[in-house]
Amino acid sequence: MFFKKYDPLKKKQLSILDETGKIVDTKNDPKLDKETLMGMYKTFVLTRIADQRALNYQRQGRMLTFPPTRGQEAIQIGLAQAMEKQDWLSPYFRDLASMLHRGVRLDQIFLYWYGNEWGNHFDPTLNTLPVNVVIGSQIPIGAGLAYASQLLNKNQVVLATIGDGGTSHGEFYEGLNFASVYNSPLVVLIQNNQYAISTPRSKATKAETLAQKAVAFGIPGIQVDGNDILAVYKAVKEAVDYARAGNGPVLIEAISYRLTAHTTSDDPTIYRSDEEVAIWEAKEPLIRFKKYLTDLGYLTDEVQAQIEKEAEAEVIAAFDRIENELGAMPLEDIFKYMYADWTPQLREQYEAHKKFLEEAGK
Repeated sequence: MFFKKYDPLKKKQLSILDETGKIVDTKNDPKLDKETLMGMYKTFVLTRIADQRALNYQRQGRMLTFPPTRGQEAIQIGLAQAMEKQDWLSPYFRDLASMLHRGVRLDQIFLYWYGNEWGNHFDPTLNTLPVNVVIGSQIPIGAGLAYASQLLNKNQVVLATIGDGGTSHGEFYEGLNFASVYNSPLVVLIQNNQYAISTPRSKATKAETLAQKAVAFGIPGIQVDGNDILAVYKAVKEAVDYARAGNGPVLIEAISYRLTAHTTSDDPTIYRSDEEVAIWEAKEPLIRFKKYLTDLGYLTDEVQAQIEKEAEAEVIAAFDRIENELGAMPLEDIFKYMYADWTPQLREQYEAHKKFLEEAGK
């Protein structure tokens, strides 16, 4: 497989599409067809608009805490495109684009960040697990799914994502070690956006690359340009094929940058400079992908305007459904899923809050 040529101990990234939108590695160009590329671009635009709208809704007090995706879309769309329908996605909390590209409805994703857990009830045929805020836990969950697929001969590969900071958590090592020992079909993709909230990558680990952590597990590891959607697709596709063939796990590190806040509760200006952000803004993934599609003749001003118009309408309609149809949740739902039977304390809390709402006329 091609990624075996990339030594994870060295800072050599797979890069196919440069910052100007030009192909610089023709050998590894996946040569995706127009329909596929434009489908990826539509998800890109939808994600970017949904991301900004969610920030606005949160600032208006209409949505709870939200983790922006801007800057990492190429990673998420590239990985989702490389998966087969029967494969599983075990995401972390900042995976808006990959979920959308897998077919998860935007109103469901919004519903979760609106504060309603029913937003996590995705269509089961999409094989996409819910938003996972517990850092690192998606890796052993993914390893378990991969092992189950292996035992049941399901021919499914599990792709689990994690942030750079999450690679310092025990679950990252435990999950990958388990999958490596049992040769399970797991691909772990590290979305290295340079910061674990306010902790820079350089202070999270002394390892020169995060891809080199693969060496300890005895599995292949590769570092890719996470702002290059073609490189991400190529690396993940090869890794998924490799894992599906019974060769065991693969670790991928995608280098990118979180262009906005960690969440809507964060102020990134406290811990990083405007100059640093400007450097990465020039490398951001949407610019180069647009240039690439424009040079191919697939994307014109008219086509782009239509895609943006449709995406804007979809986002507005999705949040309208949240506020007018889906957002309300029975009070009981907040309490009844903790235990099989309500504890006396839960019952007391429920009755107290129910009385409060009744007295408040709500």
